[in-house]
Amino acid sequence: MRKYRNGGRLDIVIRALRPVLLLLLAAVPAIALRISGVHPAAPLAIVVFGLGVVAASFVLAWAAEAAEVDISGGLAIALLAVIAVLPEYAVDLYFAHTAGSQPEYVAYAAANMTGSNRLLLGLGWSSVVLISLYVASKRSGRTIKALVLESGYRRELGFLAVASVVAFIIPITGQIHLLLGIALLAFFAYYLWRAAASDHDHEPDLIGPAARIGGLDKVQRRIAVVSMFVVSAGIILMSAEPFADSLVQGGRALGIDQFLLVQWLAPLASEAPEFIVAILFAWRGKGAAALGLLISAKVNQWTLLIGSLPIAYGIGGGPAALPLDGRQVEEFLLTATQTVLGLAVLLSLRFPRWAAWTLLGLFAVQFAVPGQTGRYVLSGVYLVLAIWALSYNRQYVVQTLTSPFRRTPKVAAEQDRELVGV
Repeated sequence: MRKYRNGGRLDIVIRALRPVLLLLLAAVPAIALRISGVHPAAPLAIVVFGLGVVAASFVLAWAAEAAEVDISGGLAIALLAVIAVLPEYAVDLYFAHTAGSQPEYVAYAAANMTGSNRLLLGLGWSSVVLISLYVASKRSGRTIKALVLESGYRRELGFLAVASVVAFIIPITGQIHLLLGIALLAFFAYYLWRAAASDHDHEPDLIGPAARIGGLDKVQRRIAVVSMFVVSAGIILMSAEPFADSLVQGGRALGIDQFLLVQWLAPLASEAPEFIVAILFAWRGKGAAALGLLISAKVNQWTLLIGSLPIAYGIGGGPAALPLDGRQVEEFLLTATQTVLGLAVLLSLRFPRWAAWTLLGLFAVQFAVPGQTGRYVLSGVYLVLAIWALSYNRQYVVQTLTSPFRRTPKVAAEQDRELVGV
């Protein structure tokens, strides 16, 4: 009887970890090439090492979700958002570190950061809202026009607002100074501290492989989660450098602008799990939770990621400030103005359908109007719309900006208010 029971438990563990093992198997070629020291042609290296990053990213995301069972409150949401974007950070920090001794790599650090940032808001936020509204409308039989967040998310928006306003220093000065980086990292630490003291008491809502892993016995679950963290982090660290280098070399070999390749392909690979998790949440009618996850990731990018870049640059041999050329200044300005528009729309904690389509449309337009003039014109459009939205929601501006520094009252569950049909 005991043998049967143990065999049954083992079968449950194997079934729970089967998707993890399949993904780790997909990452084997990347690890084998890295250990052997073989350097394949750049296009092939992009595929092999990119697959390693994507596979490990999924495993990392599932581990982070399953860990929510043992980590309660707002800290779980914040840590999940941090862990989900670690693959992107590995690539970006490699570029910044290398730029300390090879100045031509400075552009790639800025490219990866701005691309992932705009991708997260322009495609991520918009898609989650539109899917949530579609699902809600279909279930209710009436037109649902807005996704509404509970009041506890105002603090998240407040952190993002402060960080994004401070980030305008970067395009104005044309550099990311070490002192600014340290300040942003301190602000991120404060963000985690506030998240740990959060009064959010929602039970974790896991889906797919993360749900099966989270449902294991405590000892089995914790061993599985820790092992997944360690193995996936190792794969990412081993794959990030050759993947980043292959993007640059592949652009040259294929005649593609390396800046654009680094700006969009690398973030797509590293953020795929985060997007899929958010979309699955939205498809299950958990739009507020999905958008909350992406808002937390956005806070991480404007604080932890940007703050780490000048530090990695200095460790790599660079001076106290990571310099930006004209194109990088334009990219930062475009990214900052897009963020301000997203924030301005959400000040009322209500994300209407028209705003989601507007952000998605403007995100798509940037590919049709490349070049310096196009970036400045698009930045102007974002800024004009942001000023209008800020004026419309002006009663929430001070409340949002001060929310990170005020005690937030306990938030009751507001599931019935997540979607409104007005």
